[in-house]
Amino acid sequence: MDRRHFLAGSAAAALARPALAQGGPTEFSFFYPVAVGGAITRVIDSYAGDFARENPGIKVTPVYAGTYQETLVKVLTAHKSGTPPTLSVLLSTDMFTLIDEEAIVPLDGFVKTDADKTWLGDFFPAFMLNSQTAGQTWGLPFQRSTIVLYWNKALFRQAGLDPEKPPATWAEHAAFVERLTKRDAAGNVSQWGTQIPSTGFGYWMLQALAIEAGEVLANQEGDRTFFDKPGVVEALQYWVDLAQKSKVYPPGIVEWGTTPRDFLEGKTAMMWTTTGNLTNIRTNARFDFGVAMLPAGKRRGSPTGGGNFSIAKKATPAQQEAAFRFARWMTQPERAARWSIDTGYVGVSRAAYGTAAMKDYLAGFPAAAVARDQLEFAVAELSTHENQRVTKALGDNIQAVLTGSKAPDRAMRDAQAEAERILRPYR
Repeated sequence: MDRRHFLAGSAAAALARPALAQGGPTEFSFFYPVAVGGAITRVIDSYAGDFARENPGIKVTPVYAGTYQETLVKVLTAHKSGTPPTLSVLLSTDMFTLIDEEAIVPLDGFVKTDADKTWLGDFFPAFMLNSQTAGQTWGLPFQRSTIVLYWNKALFRQAGLDPEKPPATWAEHAAFVERLTKRDAAGNVSQWGTQIPSTGFGYWMLQALAIEAGEVLANQEGDRTFFDKPGVVEALQYWVDLAQKSKVYPPGIVEWGTTPRDFLEGKTAMMWTTTGNLTNIRTNARFDFGVAMLPAGKRRGSPTGGGNFSIAKKATPAQQEAAFRFARWMTQPERAARWSIDTGYVGVSRAAYGTAAMKDYLAGFPAAAVARDQLEFAVAELSTHENQRVTKALGDNIQAVLTGSKAPDRAMRDAQAEAERILRPYR
């Protein structure tokens, strides 16, 4: 794939695109995964308004559809009823599900000009792993992420650790969390060494550990998983040992949503979570903090994550063309850079990091470059046919291990058996 930097301006690209059908304005709905209200909805509304002013023949109506999971359910329900939103931001891992439901169209047919091809070729390759399959492009990266390590520099100093040196390996991570966990004489913990959330996206966290142990969880075709491989079991054992053996990690389930709050309140000295939390932490932390690539086992690594633009198959051709124009407009380098700065998500293209705004931002806040740099070691997030069922089977077994009801090897055999049963018909 051509990976040249984006060269043509958005105005030139717009002039090069074919005209929409004449008549009244083309209207389409845009499902975005967030609850109604809040700053992010105002940002999306402003983008929709700006686009409409630049493209008076197109009207975009944003609809705030809840969580990613809720948005997917609403999109598929609307698809079955025959009136789906034309454009949606859905998890990149839902690609196979959306293809199997015949809910979306490949986007290659909308890529017609040299400027289009250059723009498409500039997305980071790691993000395209969950956006393309069988030689076709099904999603456009928009709000994408990797998992990174955050650490509280003040708590490092208190523990006698170098505040500028995060753990670079599993062994260092295990040693650091021992020193960072605070207990009273009775053994009650007031500060944990680290937190790796296990609800919601526990499979994502295990995938990071598995990559670092030298394993991947699934093939690129989305029809085979490898949950029972030795490295996956090793990764899960490392995770559970932090809680059950070393007791430097909260026992049982660690909530995805409360982990950033625990970090901000000093209840944990480190956390593994999405780079999408970066702006939140920068805005609200009352202490110096650092951001680093995840510590390495046999290798470095993180799965990618986050959402892509998808276009509905049942929309009219005019709506599909209008939606593509909007998605292309939203992912122009300057806009992708601004979205990254405002939210903490990774700028999705190389050209976004060449903009003046991004260069100025990174000069003042180098931590924002960590997630981008980690893409060199990233692999596709776990994505299969019937992905919701497969990841649920894996997530349920991860939680069984963390709550002490299963051993890691038994849990991963059970998860693999269930995934095999689900995916066998797709091979």
